[in-house]
Amino acid sequence: MTTHAVIGTGYWGTNHVRVGSELMESGVLDDLVLCDVAEDRVSKLAASYDVDYVTDHTELPDQGVDTAVVATPSTTHRPIATDLLEAGIDCLVEKPLALDSDAAWDIVDTAERERRTLGTGHIFRYHPALRELKRRIDRGELGRIKHLTTNRYTFREPRDTTGALYSLAVHDVDIYSYLMDTRPEAIYCRLDRHLRSDIDETATLVMEYDDATGVINESWQVPVFGKKRDLIVVGTERAAYIDYLADTELKLFDAKVVEEGDTLRARDEGATIHEVDGYEPLKLEVEAFTDAARRNEDPLASGQIGAMAVELLEQAEKSDEAGQTVQL
Repeated sequence: MTTHAVIGTGYWGTNHVRVGSELMESGVLDDLVLCDVAEDRVSKLAASYDVDYVTDHTELPDQGVDTAVVATPSTTHRPIATDLLEAGIDCLVEKPLALDSDAAWDIVDTAERERRTLGTGHIFRYHPALRELKRRIDRGELGRIKHLTTNRYTFREPRDTTGALYSLAVHDVDIYSYLMDTRPEAIYCRLDRHLRSDIDETATLVMEYDDATGVINESWQVPVFGKKRDLIVVGTERAAYIDYLADTELKLFDAKVVEEGDTLRARDEGATIHEVDGYEPLKLEVEAFTDAARRNEDPLASGQIGAMAVELLEQAEKSDEAGQTVQL
């Protein structure tokens, strides 16, 4: 028997509520409880799904809750998550796990001390095409990875609480750690704040690995492409392209530079689009988390992984403040 809670019923929390309801219908979850300080909003949402609600997360243990998603503003993650973990509730905390590494590691330490399962909502680890790319990289199909480039562009007003670094780049610093199986050795970051002095609307990062470079471009101020979310990975044997908005497509380019005697020649034998099975990443993430909680295991994106991503973002901020590359 698993009673699951969703704390926070804003835009992303509402998606978690829908997924929780669907998993309850399919028998993965036995019950669902909602929580939000905004009673008008949470009561209407709870009524639409015919589930119970509370307005204070400290009431959730009395509801018999076993697992919970924390989808509240990032500034509240630490107190809510630690309260729930100490009450014996396993937690999936949306990314970023916290807004500083001390808070992030405090959540991790609490989970370890209480022997609870802690996950972080790095949803792209469940993206169908990205998981297929990871399998092919691990099999050596791309050869040695030389270069990664990510672009996340849209045009909108900045958020009130977090800038592009913590809202957007948090995805990609974790994706690069996932694909490379290691952390970078150095980070250079430039943050641009043209509209508000405290919120970056554009973030540019260069992450240096042993023999590879990862570039990350994030901005809410690019009206050129509509919504653009893509990834390029270049290896010594092949290159790969993912449009994150096309969940099930992985494009591989059989192209490399070869030596012919004393000369170099670019050999390009074309591209192949590989279709992978489609599914909703959020639903798989929540289902995998609740399964890990039942087994008392770490999910794919553990709390430790979430805390390490926050550490990288902190180092990126230090780079921006110093105007130079930060060695890790």
